[in-house]
Amino acid sequence: MKDNFSSRSDLYAKYRPTYPKELYDTLLSKVPNRNVALDVGTGNGQVAEQLAPYFEKVCATDISSEQIKQASPNPKIEYSVQSAEKTNFENDAFDLIVVAQAVHWFDFESFYKEINRTLKKNGVFAMWGYGLIRTFPELDAVIEVFYYNQIGTYWDAERKHIDNEYQSIPFPFEKTQIFYFENKILWNSELMIGYLNTWSAVKHYEKQNGKNPVKAIENELKQAIAQRENFEVTFPIFMKVGEVFKN
Repeated sequence: MKDNFSSRSDLYAKYRPTYPKELYDTLLSKVPNRNVALDVGTGNGQVAEQLAPYFEKVCATDISSEQIKQASPNPKIEYSVQSAEKTNFENDAFDLIVVAQAVHWFDFESFYKEINRTLKKNGVFAMWGYGLIRTFPELDAVIEVFYYNQIGTYWDAERKHIDNEYQSIPFPFEKTQIFYFENKILWNSELMIGYLNTWSAVKHYEKQNGKNPVKAIENELKQAIAQRENFEVTFPIFMKVGEVFKN
């Protein structure tokens, strides 16, 4: 599992979006037993926080201690620094295991073995992510050129899984269902620039070239945004849900 997000974890906590209530309502409708859940690749704990009211306990893991430091303490959430592919949890420990915007970084074979080991009989596994944001035509044009051309070669190979909505990731579970959602939020230019600075390709570019590529397009971004004080940003979200059956 790669760790692209320990550096500037404060930006990740500040600028990365949350997920809509509709996603959690849909997910929870598939989970009959709600004793213990696991949020893998929890980052700053935003998903764990949303699950906590519905479970007696939520475990949340990440390989980045810096990310976990950004999480707010919650008596129902147990945070730990662990690899997704090998944990210290007991067999058949969880009713639900989720991964949000992270599974594409994992070693799939090892991770799925760990899910089958730690998920209870008839437990539920869900993974979701979100693709390239949509705003309005003038700003979309700037962002797309930046995404595909200016930093295109700096994306990790795993980014392809996001671009094809996880269709290229194996999903060896029963009763598979796929859901689509949209998260619409109001942003301004400061939030947009902050979000772009969290992209892993931006970090790779900066490390290799010694300069921040977002700064190079700040004027273009501001010109596209023009006099808009706020504007709507849409995050297209995709989610796969499946069950594990054990003898």
